[in-house]
Amino acid sequence: MANYRLRYTLNPPSQDTGGLYMAEIPSLPGCSAWAETPEEALDILVSVAREFIASYEAHDDILPPDVQAARDSEVEDGLLVAV
Repeated sequence: MANYRLRYTLNPPSQDTGGLYMAEIPSLPGCSAWAETPEEALDILVSVAREFIASYEAHDDILPPDVQAARDSEVEDGLLVAV
Protein backbone atom coordinates (compact mmCIF):
# COMPACT_ATOMS: atom_id res chain seq x y z
CA MET A 1 0.00 0.00 0.00
CA ALA A 2 1.29 3.44 -0.91
CA ASN A 3 0.50 6.69 0.86
CA TYR A 4 0.18 9.96 -1.01
CA ARG A 5 0.22 13.35 0.74
CA LEU A 6 -1.64 15.53 -1.77
CA ARG A 7 -2.23 19.26 -1.73
CA TYR A 8 -5.87 20.25 -1.97
CA THR A 9 -8.09 23.30 -1.98
CA LEU A 10 -11.27 23.71 0.03
CA ASN A 11 -13.68 26.34 -1.21
CA PRO A 12 -16.50 27.75 0.94
CA PRO A 13 -20.11 27.37 -0.12
CA SER A 14 -21.18 29.56 -3.02
CA GLN A 15 -23.91 29.82 -5.62
CA ASP A 16 -21.62 28.00 -8.07
CA THR A 17 -21.42 24.98 -5.75
CA GLY A 18 -25.10 24.94 -4.83
CA GLY A 19 -24.33 26.14 -1.31
CA LEU A 20 -21.91 23.24 -0.65
CA TYR A 21 -18.23 23.14 0.25
CA MET A 22 -16.09 22.07 -2.68
CA ALA A 23 -12.74 20.33 -2.23
CA GLU A 24 -10.37 19.44 -5.06
CA ILE A 25 -6.89 18.14 -5.77
CA PRO A 26 -5.46 20.36 -8.52
CA SER A 27 -2.78 17.83 -9.52
CA LEU A 28 -5.54 15.30 -10.38
CA PRO A 29 -7.72 17.17 -12.90
CA GLY A 30 -11.39 16.51 -12.22
CA CYS A 31 -10.76 15.10 -8.74
CA SER A 32 -13.27 17.02 -6.63
CA ALA A 33 -16.00 16.54 -4.04
CA TRP A 34 -18.91 18.56 -2.69
CA ALA A 35 -20.56 18.31 0.73
CA GLU A 36 -22.40 20.24 3.42
CA THR A 37 -19.39 20.40 5.77
CA PRO A 38 -15.65 20.82 5.16
CA GLU A 39 -14.92 17.53 6.93
CA GLU A 40 -17.38 15.61 4.79
CA ALA A 41 -16.02 17.18 1.60
CA LEU A 42 -12.48 16.11 2.53
CA ASP A 43 -13.60 12.57 3.47
CA ILE A 44 -15.30 12.21 0.10
CA LEU A 45 -12.27 13.72 -1.64
CA VAL A 46 -10.00 11.05 -0.12
CA SER A 47 -12.25 8.33 -1.57
CA VAL A 48 -12.37 10.01 -4.97
CA ALA A 49 -8.58 10.50 -5.05
CA ARG A 50 -8.06 6.85 -4.11
CA GLU A 51 -10.20 5.80 -7.09
CA PHE A 52 -8.40 8.24 -9.42
CA ILE A 53 -4.98 6.83 -8.47
CA ALA A 54 -6.21 3.22 -8.65
CA SER A 55 -7.63 3.90 -12.13
CA TYR A 56 -4.33 5.39 -13.32
CA GLU A 57 -2.52 2.29 -12.05
CA ALA A 58 -5.09 -0.17 -13.47
CA HIS A 59 -4.70 1.38 -16.93
CA ASP A 60 -0.89 1.62 -16.66
CA ASP A 61 -1.16 5.40 -17.01
CA ILE A 62 1.58 7.59 -15.59
CA LEU A 63 0.48 9.62 -12.59
CA PRO A 64 0.98 13.39 -12.82
CA PRO A 65 4.44 14.43 -11.56
CA ASP A 66 3.04 16.21 -8.48
CA VAL A 67 1.22 13.05 -7.48
CA GLN A 68 4.27 10.86 -8.06
CA ALA A 69 6.32 13.20 -5.87
CA ALA A 70 3.70 12.96 -3.11
CA ARG A 71 4.03 9.18 -2.81
CA ASP A 72 5.32 8.18 0.63
CA SER A 73 6.10 11.84 1.25
CA GLU A 74 7.26 12.98 4.67
CA VAL A 75 5.43 16.30 4.20
CA GLU A 76 2.97 16.89 7.03
CA ASP A 77 0.47 19.13 5.29
CA GLY A 78 -1.88 17.90 2.63
CA LEU A 79 -4.49 15.22 2.37
CA LEU A 80 -3.37 11.66 3.14
CA VAL A 81 -4.58 9.14 0.55
CA ALA A 82 -3.72 5.48 1.06
CA VAL A 83 -3.93 3.32 -2.07
